[in-house]
Amino acid sequence: MAVALLLGWIGCPFVAPAQWPAPPMTAGQRSLIFDTIVKQTPRPTPQQLAWQRLETIAFAHFTINTFTDQEWGDGTEDPKMFNPGAFDARQWAKACREAGLKLIILTAKHHDGFCLWPSQYTDHSVKRSPWRGGKGDVVKEVSDACREFGLKFGVYLSPWDRHEPSYGTPAYNQHYLNQLRELLTNYGEITEVWLDGAKGEGEKAMVYDFNAYWQLVRELQPKAVLFSDAGPDVRWIGNERGFAGETCWSTVERSAIVIGGSQNAYLNAGDPAGGDWVPGECDVSIRPGWFYHAKEDGQVKSLRQLLDVYYHSVGRNGVMLLNIPPDRRGLFHPTDVARLKELRTVLDETFRTNLVKGAQAKANQESKPFNAANVLDGNPDTHWLLPEGQTSGALDITLPRPAPFDRVLLQEAIGLGQRIKSFTVDAWEGQAWKTIARGTTIGHKRLLRIPPVTAARVRVSVTDSYGSPAIAEVGLFRASAREAAAK
Repeated sequence: MAVALLLGWIGCPFVAPAQWPAPPMTAGQRSLIFDTIVKQTPRPTPQQLAWQRLETIAFAHFTINTFTDQEWGDGTEDPKMFNPGAFDARQWAKACREAGLKLIILTAKHHDGFCLWPSQYTDHSVKRSPWRGGKGDVVKEVSDACREFGLKFGVYLSPWDRHEPSYGTPAYNQHYLNQLRELLTNYGEITEVWLDGAKGEGEKAMVYDFNAYWQLVRELQPKAVLFSDAGPDVRWIGNERGFAGETCWSTVERSAIVIGGSQNAYLNAGDPAGGDWVPGECDVSIRPGWFYHAKEDGQVKSLRQLLDVYYHSVGRNGVMLLNIPPDRRGLFHPTDVARLKELRTVLDETFRTNLVKGAQAKANQESKPFNAANVLDGNPDTHWLLPEGQTSGALDITLPRPAPFDRVLLQEAIGLGQRIKSFTVDAWEGQAWKTIARGTTIGHKRLLRIPPVTAARVRVSVTDSYGSPAIAEVGLFRASAREAAAK
């Protein structure tokens, strides 16, 4: 009975007791049972897996700071300063959709405590501003625009609040929960809730009741993922450059992480021995600051810089969270929008044609039905799996004809956990194999930029793994000519 239930849980056919004896299990099914029972590998929840597949998402830092020209407000700002006369959330959503960004996370409340919705728990909000005659609601307009343009919506609610008088006392936790409840019940489905651990030196001491915060999100928005240094669903990658580690595990030991602490190297690399699945989110701003400053109009990241972020975030098992700060009009600046379009154009041109289409794949070992052909079917839910106990193996991919390429894509079947510790990629030169790339972790997606190669055969070798490795996809691509010309 336990084996049958386990098979149902991991996606294999469930056999009811009335049907016993069960049909013989395949080697692949036996391998899954072995890995599940013996290793107990952490695995993503459906919400975490769906979030990881978004790959590129947007931040929108917008508040009273936009009008005071500050990064961190002190909570004494006059709400009358907030007046974005041309505010248009649809412009934000349209720009994000065209850039391939799948989610917008809005700073509903930053450290200054100014709320972009008419919270009933403070007067430090849009209801005291001249914008929309004091009847406006930025959160509503952005969430509505996201739905209109097919995007998901998330909220940032800063635990640190420099305006709220109860901050620093136990009563503040209830204040925070009250505002969190407003956001979670009045604006439709929330995909991500973002909790910043930042707090300035010398500020009031405050013991946040994170467990209560998380419990409320679970109750009111069960499909949402929760972000903080320690997750519980998504972790900070340890820097604001948007770069995941060369080695990047989706697992960590959450009990070893202090929110707002200094475990940056640990967060950047993850922990292969960690017992918790908490993948990395790579946050970075398109400008030097997080909020809009006119003096930075000439300092928007170049196409080359954004491509570097993409390959070091999405291409290293992370999700790229790119901040586009609206200006004082309430619009994305034209320079930022143009740069987003450039990025999307190059990525589309690079990854539109997978050169393995029509290729054949063979493996030195495999467990049917988890055979080598699955890595070429374009479906991340199928995979090649080595037999039970095998921690290394190779795929030999033969293309229809020799083709030039300079980008390699590898995807692990992370629904089974993250297992691969090291790999190599070789090209057949006619008489011998030549190693063209090597790396450590793969995870959801590994993208490798390599010198141009022309070959008809490519070999992907897993050289070490925790348990039987499972590869979902292999891809070969040729970079857009625009990338070579990018500055």
